[in-house]
This record gives sequence, C-alpha cells and structure tokens, in this order.
Amino acid sequence: MTVTATQAEPRTAPGGLTPDQVDQLGHELDAIRQDVLDSRGERDAAYIRRVVRVQRMLELGSRAVLLRSRRPAAWVLGTAGLTVAKVLDNMEIGHNVLHGQWDWMRDPKIHSSTWEWDYVTPAAQWKRAHNVTHHTYTNIVGMDNDLGYGIMRVDEAQEWKPRYLVQPVWNFVTACIFEYGIAMFDLDLGDHIRDKRNMSPEKKAEVKVTLAKAGRQLTKDFVLYPALSGRGWRSTLAANATANLVRNLWSHSVIMCGHFPEGVQTFEQEQLDVNESRGAWYLRQMLGSANISGPPLLHLMTGNLSHQIEHHIFPDLPSNRYAEIAPRVREVFTQHGLAYNARPMVRQVASAWHKVLRLSLPNGWLAETNRRNLVPQLRRLAARPA
Repeated sequence: MTVTATQAEPRTAPGGLTPDQVDQLGHELDAIRQDVLDSRGERDAAYIRRVVRVQRMLELGSRAVLLRSRRPAAWVLGTAGLTVAKVLDNMEIGHNVLHGQWDWMRDPKIHSSTWEWDYVTPAAQWKRAHNVTHHTYTNIVGMDNDLGYGIMRVDEAQEWKPRYLVQPVWNFVTACIFEYGIAMFDLDLGDHIRDKRNMSPEKKAEVKVTLAKAGRQLTKDFVLYPALSGRGWRSTLAANATANLVRNLWSHSVIMCGHFPEGVQTFEQEQLDVNESRGAWYLRQMLGSANISGPPLLHLMTGNLSHQIEHHIFPDLPSNRYAEIAPRVREVFTQHGLAYNARPMVRQVASAWHKVLRLSLPNGWLAETNRRNLVPQLRRLAARPA
C-alpha cells in the first residue's frame, strides 16, 4: 500500500525495528494470512450464515413483541432483542461483509457488492471511506478520519487550541449520534460545509444518496414500526430510539477501544516512506491498534473488533478466525519486542476517555497514565488552580 510523504524511510522503523526486522515481520504475518486463506471453507461459511439467520430471527421476533410494547415486560424484552439485533447487523455482519471477508463464498446474498445494512451511511460510501482511506492511512494524523473523527486533538504534536477544551463533550455527543456522525465523516463534510457553492456535483450526489438513506432509516424506525403498534406507538417509538442509542454508544466504545487508548501510536505523514513496504504497513497497523480481552460473546458483539490488531493486519480475513490466530500474532509481537495492547473493555474505555481528556488540555496538564494512577491524577487536576 502506498502512502504520500515527504522524506525517505528512517534507519529504524516505529518500534525501533530495523528494515530487515520489518521485512522479517512481514514474512511472518504473510505466513499466518496464507494459512487462513488455505484453510477457510464450509466451517466459516456456516458460521456467517448462522449469524445472519439468528440476527434476522431476533429482529423479526423483537419487532413482533414490540407490537405489544404498551406492556412493560414486552417493551423490555423487545427493546433488548432489537438492540442486540442492531448490534449484530452493524458489527459482526455489516462491517465484516462490507470488508469483503465473505466474498470468497460467491454467495450473492452475503457479498460486499450487494450487501446493505441497517445504518445511515450507504454501503458504497462507507466502503470507500473505511476500507480504502482508513485502512490505508491508519492512524496518520490528518489523513485518517477514524482517528478522532476529524474533530478532536489526537496527538501531543498537534498545536493546542482553546476549542479543544470541549472535545470530551463533542466525543460524548458523537457517541450518542454515532451512525449519523459516521455518515458525515464518510462524506468529508468538514471540508465542504463552509463552501457549499463550490461543492462538486459528485459530492452533491453523495450527499443526496446519504440523505435518502437517512430518510428511509428514520421512516422505518420512527414512523412505520410505531404506526404498526397502533395505540402503543409511543412505546414502540421509544423502544426503537433506545435500541439505536445503545447501538451507537456500543459501537463508538468499541471503535474507541481499538483506536484511541493510551499506548496506541499515531503517525505523522513526514514519518512515512513514499513506497511503504508490506512489512512497514503491517507494523503501523500493529502499533496503531488495541484489543479488548474477554469471552466469546463479547467478541461476537463487537464484530470481533475486540481483535482490532488482527483485524487491522488482516482486514479481509473471516472475522471468526481472529481469535484463532491471535496467539500467533501475539507471538510475532513478542519476538520483535513490541507491546501487544490488550485489556478488558472497561479498562480500554477508561483509557481512551482519559486520553480524550488529556489531549483536550495543554501538554503537561495531565500526563499519560494507566488505570492505577488515573484517579489520583484526575484529583490533582481538579485541585489545580485556574
């Protein structure tokens, strides 16, 4: 993969590796990838078909229960089921199908070229912004929109400005409306909103497609299904709003854990070679990602993005294989003296939010920390004179 930059590769790569070590790392990871490609088959196909079937049955059943949503028990059961269905559709199914992880099955019903998900962002638009831009320029400041979503300070090297003081608030707002935020980021609206007159016809067409998709989503969740509930329409509307909100908060937390905890590296364009080798690209993914440790159910509900490191190294391999290859990937980290960033979800979320807060302040006001000294540092910050 190619990255635009202005200077040659330094003698040592990120992580202190020499060019020869980076090449060796690339060969080791290529071998892991090839093993999965050679062994994927019916077991993997059965897995994704089962997940799709369960998700659809769960959504249909939950929608049916919510027709009686005036009853508290029905509301709780239906809302919980719909929330899980939306998370599965977004994370384990939609995200991974649109990555092309299951294209090898040649099943037109589960293929990146035909799949559309229960999300505001149109699939084609998301694939361009995520699969191409994000996965090519992972954690490169100013080039990767997933790194702070273009609205936050993400690195100490960025000049601090007073407006960054509100970035914890902006981050929380983004979490609540995450699917709409992703749609705006994927459109690169920040680059165009101030100059609408000069917006290209292609960009205007993309905006229209996104608005149409958003309109369909809003109509489905907040008009059609509530209307089918008759006198219980208010309860059904509240259930749909709750399911969407929880799905947004969950998705945002998972993405934050994978990209933004303390210890995850960011990169400047000037650090990178014009022709980045495969090994160097692997290394950037390794150092720019973090995992969430936990049980199989957690991995399923995160779309296996709890294995963010493995996903960023191998974005098109079947997601159900990430847990299987994680020990081998971790061994590559160990052999090359690199830190494998993996912690339970609560700790990763706390670490990511601490980093958001730390970078909202001028450098040095709140030091990089870990979970053991987070509370004492926050207390010192609160006691610090204005």
